[in-house]
Amino acid sequence: MPALVIALACPCDASARGITATSALLRDATDGHIYYAKGPDRRIFPASTAKIMTVLLVLEKLPLEGYVTVSERATQVAPTKLGLKAGEQYRVRDLLYGMLLKSANDASIVLAEAVAGSEAKFVVLMNRRAWGAGARHTHFANSHGLPSNTRQYSTAHDMALIFKEALKNNFFSKAITFKYRIIYSKDGRRHFLKSHNKLLFLNWKRDVYGKTGYTRQAQSCFVGYFNKGGHACIVAVFGCRKRWEDIKFIIERYGKTDL
Repeated sequence: MPALVIALACPCDASARGITATSALLRDATDGHIYYAKGPDRRIFPASTAKIMTVLLVLEKLPLEGYVTVSERATQVAPTKLGLKAGEQYRVRDLLYGMLLKSANDASIVLAEAVAGSEAKFVVLMNRRAWGAGARHTHFANSHGLPSNTRQYSTAHDMALIFKEALKNNFFSKAITFKYRIIYSKDGRRHFLKSHNKLLFLNWKRDVYGKTGYTRQAQSCFVGYFNKGGHACIVAVFGCRKRWEDIKFIIERYGKTDL
């Protein structure tokens, strides 16, 4: 690991001792430069940041304007969810909004089944795509990131690589900027979406766009980006007690434009 990373992750850096994340990374998506790292290769639970990979695969496999049908199995997943009903049909793009803004687990399963025929087969594609993106220390067990009987894990480094791949897609990069969205089933049932990314609502001096995650096992996490000097800088935090404070501190302390 480069000496710069070791220095920035060193516990003797008094200014970083207040960071609650067990694993964190701030890196330039363009040139790969690392501004801050704390246990970037430590194994973490991805929680709903796993949906970044699900969205990426769906964007590569399905037309945005196509309709998909909700299965009974998809309705039985634990919250957070949209409350979809078996037999309903939705446009792919609208269920993607449901995943990225509201972190809807039922939408994840509907789209996974539409791509691969079953969620289990879709997970095989997720792991294959992660490996292809360079995420060699990641294993997904489902399409949404909830705890599973099968081992599911990643690292801040790997999730940053997966996010970088997703960011290349125009739909993804635009969708994560939305605070609100309204979507409809084919029959006209309405769903109001509000982004889980609180940084969009805090009137902070920087716009930070990304995907949240939380389970009791994983604690709070986030993978996103902000613009710095014309470059996209990716920030990833996992195992946080104070997620938003961690992100703001890391960006303000290590993401200055003169670095």
